[in-house]
Amino acid sequence: MLRALTSRRWSLRRDSVSESASRTCGAEGASEQEPSSPAAVDLPRTRDGEIDYDALYEDDSDSDLGSMENHGSVVTHLLSQVKIGMDLTKVVLPTFILERRSLLEMYADSFAHPDQFIKIVDQPTPRDRMVQVVRWYLSSYHAGRKSQVAKKPYNPILGEVFRCHWDQEGEPLENNTCKQEVGDGPVPWCSPDQLSFVAEQVSHHPPISAFYAEHVNKRIQFDAWVWTKSKFLGLSIGVHNIGRGLVTLLDVGEEYSLTFPNGYGRSILTVPWIELGGSVCIECIQTGHKANVEFLTKPFYGGKKHRVTCEIFAGNDKKPYYAAQGEWNTRMEGRWTESGLFSPKGEEGWEYNTPLNKRTEPPSDTTAPCKATEVETR
Repeated sequence: MLRALTSRRWSLRRDSVSESASRTCGAEGASEQEPSSPAAVDLPRTRDGEIDYDALYEDDSDSDLGSMENHGSVVTHLLSQVKIGMDLTKVVLPTFILERRSLLEMYADSFAHPDQFIKIVDQPTPRDRMVQVVRWYLSSYHAGRKSQVAKKPYNPILGEVFRCHWDQEGEPLENNTCKQEVGDGPVPWCSPDQLSFVAEQVSHHPPISAFYAEHVNKRIQFDAWVWTKSKFLGLSIGVHNIGRGLVTLLDVGEEYSLTFPNGYGRSILTVPWIELGGSVCIECIQTGHKANVEFLTKPFYGGKKHRVTCEIFAGNDKKPYYAAQGEWNTRMEGRWTESGLFSPKGEEGWEYNTPLNKRTEPPSDTTAPCKATEVETR
């Protein structure tokens, strides 16, 4: 099935229960029971009352992969196809280790905390803006799969497109029913006060994805490309994310370039789990501010998983004016090194536990009603 190119519209709704479950027969004076109506389906809902299609695709089996020993014959066949250092692009993987979504949709998780991205333009100084860029960047990795079991998203086909958008947190719900459309950009039928996102698979060999996000009213945008290069490492699988992203603040004329960490699927012969590793650089050429982010892999003996550290420097300074550390999938803490205060001042760290739900978008339709409807692009 063509994913994302072919949209499947859902018409799920709550069935109302019949007002009367019986009818009276006048001739016999007896009541005859009608067949009972189908029970109302309790569907998951978003904060504005619409169907949460992301939740519909969540399944207990996704987090219950169990030990790979349960799939011994499949794993044995898979290992017979690979060698250490081999590129896994052309290796056929078993379906039980695949997610129920495309890699393009996974990239949209970078904006699951859209408030952190939008806040960048609200900061008064270059230092504050760089710190906020780092806060958004680190929060973007929190919203991946909540399962502790590593799974791989489907490879997008060439030309596949995924679109979605987010409502700004705290925006009155009544404003979401009838909005002015931007008429252009990633999602033309979005309003200027929504964060819109589009991703496309632009190359098949090598596999390269490109994606773009923007908020029209805040005049901030992000564009990036990523080439995923996977290798078999023996007891694990490594995915090198070769590419670059660029955050652009149009009103102040600043551009923040950034890179991406590598991903690793560990313990592939037992219960697989995923971690990030490698160095990331975030830099603004216009202001000279630079952030060095280190995603630390777990040592063979001891140590903790999912550790991350960050230091931000101004120009050629050797002492950072801001430092952060923690676990990229749960909690991180940042401090201004000069004052020792948390960032923002008085806040005891960053914790991202409730990412906003994205809305997947149907193909453009200028005759569609003003009220948005949920559409799943599976």
